[in-house]
Amino acid sequence: MNKNSSALHENEGISQPETTSKTSAEKIKLNRAKQNSVDFFTSEILKGNITYLSRAITLVESTNVKHQQKANEILERCLPHANKSVRIGITGVPGVGKSTFIESFGKHLTSKGKKVAVLAVDPSSAVNKGSILGDKTRMEQLVTDKNAFIRPSPSGTSLGGVAQKTRESIILCEAAGFDTIIIETVGVGQSETVVHSMVDFFLLLKLAGAGDELQGIKRGIIEMADAIVINKADGENEKNAKIAKVEFNRALHLYPPKESNWQPKILTASALHNTGIQEIDNMISEYLTLTKENNYFIDKRNAQNKYWLLATIEQQLKANFYNNSLIKKALEKEIHKLENSKTTPFNAAKRLLEL
Repeated sequence: MNKNSSALHENEGISQPETTSKTSAEKIKLNRAKQNSVDFFTSEILKGNITYLSRAITLVESTNVKHQQKANEILERCLPHANKSVRIGITGVPGVGKSTFIESFGKHLTSKGKKVAVLAVDPSSAVNKGSILGDKTRMEQLVTDKNAFIRPSPSGTSLGGVAQKTRESIILCEAAGFDTIIIETVGVGQSETVVHSMVDFFLLLKLAGAGDELQGIKRGIIEMADAIVINKADGENEKNAKIAKVEFNRALHLYPPKESNWQPKILTASALHNTGIQEIDNMISEYLTLTKENNYFIDKRNAQNKYWLLATIEQQLKANFYNNSLIKKALEKEIHKLENSKTTPFNAAKRLLEL
C-alpha cells in the first residue's frame, strides 16, 4: 500500500512565515499601549466615553505613584474643557433620603436634556477600610439612564467622609460633558465644610417630626446652606413638614445676609412621590442667575481654587513627612519615649519637625 494513501497519513501544513505571528503580537502590544496612553484617555473622556472616565477616576483615587502621575497628566489635558457645569452639594443625616432625593432630582434633570454626574461618597470602615458602595443599588432608575453617571467612592480617612479625590473627579466629569455635578456626602462630622468648598450650591436635606428641627438651627450649617429642603413631606408627615418650614424660616431671619446677597430658602419635597422637585430646580436656577450677575459665582470658584491649592500643599507636606525613612525611625523612638513618660507630645513633635 502506498504510504500516502493511508487514512493515517498527515499532509504537511502550509508553513506560516515567522514574521506573521511576531507582527500580530507587536500590533496588539502597540494597540494596547495606545489605548493606555494619556492622549487616548483624554480623547475618549472628551468624547464622553464612560468607561475611560471611570478608569481615569480610578487612577485619580489610586495611591500608586505611577497612577498618580498619569492621572495628573490626564487632569492637565482635561482642565481647559472643565468648569462648565453647575456643582451641587447635597448633605443630610443618614436616613434623610439623600439617595432617593438625588435619583428623583437627577431623573428630573435628565428628562430636560441635562447630563448628570453623581459623585456619591460611601463611608469606609475604620477597621478594615472596606466600603459598601451601595448607591448604585439605591438609585436603580438613574443608574440605567444614558445621560447619568453614578460613581460611588469610598471615603477613606479623609475629613468627614468626603472622598479625597472628589475635586479631581469633578474636573474629569465636566470634561466628559456632564453639565450638572451632584456631590452626595455621608452627612456626618464636618463633611459639610469640605463639600461647601467644592460646590456652587449647597443643599441641606432635613426631616420633619424626627426631633431634627432644632438641630437644624445651628449657626454653622445655616450659614453654609443655600437652601434647606424638608424631605419626606408626604402622607401624615406633610403637616409636620409645613410646621418645620415655618420654624426654619424664623431661624433664617436671625442671620446676617450672605455675601452672595442670596436669601436661603426653605422648601418641602417628597422624593418618593416626585413632589417639590421642579420648585427646587427653579430655585437653583434663580440662585445661579443672581450670583452670576453679581460676580459672586466666579469669585467663589476662585476662592475654592485657592483653598484647594493650600489644602493640597498641606496634604503633600504631610505625606512627604511620614514617608521619610529618617522620620519613620525617629517617630518610633519618640513614641517609645512618650509611652515611658520620658517626653511630652509637644517636645517630641518639635524634634521630629526639626529633622
